[in-house]
Amino acid sequence: MDSIIALASDPAAWIALATLIVMEVVLGIDNLVFIAILTNKLPADQQTKARRIGIGLALIMRLALLGTIAIIVKLTEPIFSAFGQAFSWRDLILIAGGLFLVWKATKEIHHNVDRNSGPDMFDGKRAPLGFSAAIGQILVLDLVFSIDSIITAVGMTDHVPIMVIAVVFAVTVMLFAAEPLSKFIEANPTIVMLALGFLLMIGMTLIAEGFGAHVPRGYIYAAMGFSALVEALNMLSRRGDNKQN
Repeated sequence: MDSIIALASDPAAWIALATLIVMEVVLGIDNLVFIAILTNKLPADQQTKARRIGIGLALIMRLALLGTIAIIVKLTEPIFSAFGQAFSWRDLILIAGGLFLVWKATKEIHHNVDRNSGPDMFDGKRAPLGFSAAIGQILVLDLVFSIDSIITAVGMTDHVPIMVIAVVFAVTVMLFAAEPLSKFIEANPTIVMLALGFLLMIGMTLIAEGFGAHVPRGYIYAAMGFSALVEALNMLSRRGDNKQN
């Protein structure tokens, strides 16, 4: 109890908390975009439930990982080398998650471009996405983003209570933002392609980081913000044309 009181009275702890909250919210955008796109493919009566379960799983997973920080930190230790490059469990998880995102985004882009395509390289039956399948895919990405998020948090502060508060706050923001974001994406079809492009870029970034090439997140989010601004201007332009017609 005394340690918590001392922590609460430390200005450096508050600065660390504010910085970590911002970082966790920003990192949560990747996860939220994926959840929004995936759940929009479900029947309308299942979408809200799937979003809440997906985000709830993200919270549970991140809090559980915080309880195993000693193990999480060891995930950054090299386990083998190949072609002069050392790989850790974190690297392998990032590469696997990145490949999954690239495959998923490429598949969705293909089906959005050619909606009448028959059996293809992505899937033969084109069966509708089931609730369990959606939760399973969300769970896979939750794990990747959660490990990356916790490892980043450990690098910023040694205080677990600060990490817990930041994670809970960030996931709460995701919970409130999920519904409006999903509805906005569904109401604006062109946003879907832009969001899929974001997922493709994020997937490639995860793969690059898994191979040891650090890509500053600021560049990624600046590109996403600029693209979103251009699309917003296009939407305003289309609305103006519709009013004139």
